[in-house]
Amino acid sequence: MIDIAQDPPAGSATVAETLNFIDGRYVAGNGRRFENRSPVDGSLVSLVHEADASDVDAAVRAARAALRGPWGKLSQAERAALLNRLAAEITRRFEDFLAAEVADTGKPASLARHLDIPRGAANFNAFADSVKNVPTEAFEMATPDGTGALNYGIRRPRGVIAVVCPWNLPLLLMTWKVAPALACGNTVVVKPSEETPSTAALLGECMNAAGIPPGVYNVVHGFGPNSAGEFLTRHPGVDGITFTGETATGAAIMKAAADGLRPVSFELGGKNAALVFADCDFEAALDGTARSAFANTGQVCLGTERIFVERPIFERFAAALAERAKAYRFGDPHDDATTMGPLISREHRDKVLGYYERARQGGATVLAGGGVPAVEDRFAGGAWVEPTLWTGLADDSPVMREEIFGPCAHLSPFDDEQEVVARANDTRYGLATSIWTRDLSRAHRVAGQIEVGIAWINSWFLRDLRTSFGGSKQSGIGREGGVHGLEFYTELRNVCVKL
Repeated sequence: MIDIAQDPPAGSATVAETLNFIDGRYVAGNGRRFENRSPVDGSLVSLVHEADASDVDAAVRAARAALRGPWGKLSQAERAALLNRLAAEITRRFEDFLAAEVADTGKPASLARHLDIPRGAANFNAFADSVKNVPTEAFEMATPDGTGALNYGIRRPRGVIAVVCPWNLPLLLMTWKVAPALACGNTVVVKPSEETPSTAALLGECMNAAGIPPGVYNVVHGFGPNSAGEFLTRHPGVDGITFTGETATGAAIMKAAADGLRPVSFELGGKNAALVFADCDFEAALDGTARSAFANTGQVCLGTERIFVERPIFERFAAALAERAKAYRFGDPHDDATTMGPLISREHRDKVLGYYERARQGGATVLAGGGVPAVEDRFAGGAWVEPTLWTGLADDSPVMREEIFGPCAHLSPFDDEQEVVARANDTRYGLATSIWTRDLSRAHRVAGQIEVGIAWINSWFLRDLRTSFGGSKQSGIGREGGVHGLEFYTELRNVCVKL
């Protein structure tokens, strides 16, 4: 982070600035400005205005005013119509969002074009639709005087929601929270990752263009401790906090939320396992497992870092997966030939390379990768790593137990179903798993035993937005998706009518 007190010298290149978005306007923060640098080559993307405590307070107050004012007076149908217009506006600005997402993350444009941007827009349509037909409950009851009473439930917005976002899928995972929050009638203050501030800021323009009232959507930039993240999660005007990110950060936010007894919804870390049985469709399992280990340079909370393969096909599967790892191409994210981007930052690369070294020191056999790829000189300042596969480590090694969040996985053979279920569950995390088998009975049996929030059978990252999503154990609290998010984004009230 840098503190820049003066404008650039005359004649120097203009540096883009990323501002906070508060009460429908872009405003400079009262804090410092910090650099947002490209993970592709280290070049400066923008200077980001950090929000201080007074900026965060202004954002929360604006959100409260909108809740009590124009936004709170709209009907559910009117809110849904505005969210549909917002989705259309994101689609109209598709190329702008694509450019911002690629600049921040360095991911191949082909990936962001297929996943991040369309899914980010689709979230608003999906949740605008899902809240339209949600039933509550009604009960008739007897009373001592014989006339009876009627009880019925109504849902009301929770209030001002703090949305703290990760950097791996910035637009998609931010809208995954903002869309249901707004569909339920809440207002939001978003704190995007300091690594990826651009699309959250850009969304403010779409909010205004779609006619969303000022104060409904606010963005404050900054870091965690003693910055925008802490100021927001500790603010007494926040009624609920939703967060996606590391488990340790989730624990810190939960402590902050204890003041005022604010509810939380967390999707946290994972150490996800793939279970590949000998009777699987080999090519489908290979394709799905490679994607789950290496997609988005391994920076996917649902990604696979532990691969258990039944012994009869272990050697063949390991060799084939290693060939997939070696086939990735690095370079310009706007070049269709590029199939893997960099990690989000050189700091994160140091962490991932640290695990690569620990694997070597632990006696792992490196099947593919294990270092930094050769890239063109113009990309030398980027955060590149090789997709990496190991075998030979014990289940209790740090590489097998700690989330790495890079394009890497360890392969282990197994001999029977009971063994692999026990090994897959031997982790403090419980986010996701993939099971590859043609035996339908086994598939259902194993899926019911794995301690995770979502179990895929013969697939990976296949999501129906109507279904529940979240983690077990230290991978999260609560569920989102479809009607399940209503438990967090609304409060259910009971009305009792004496007849």
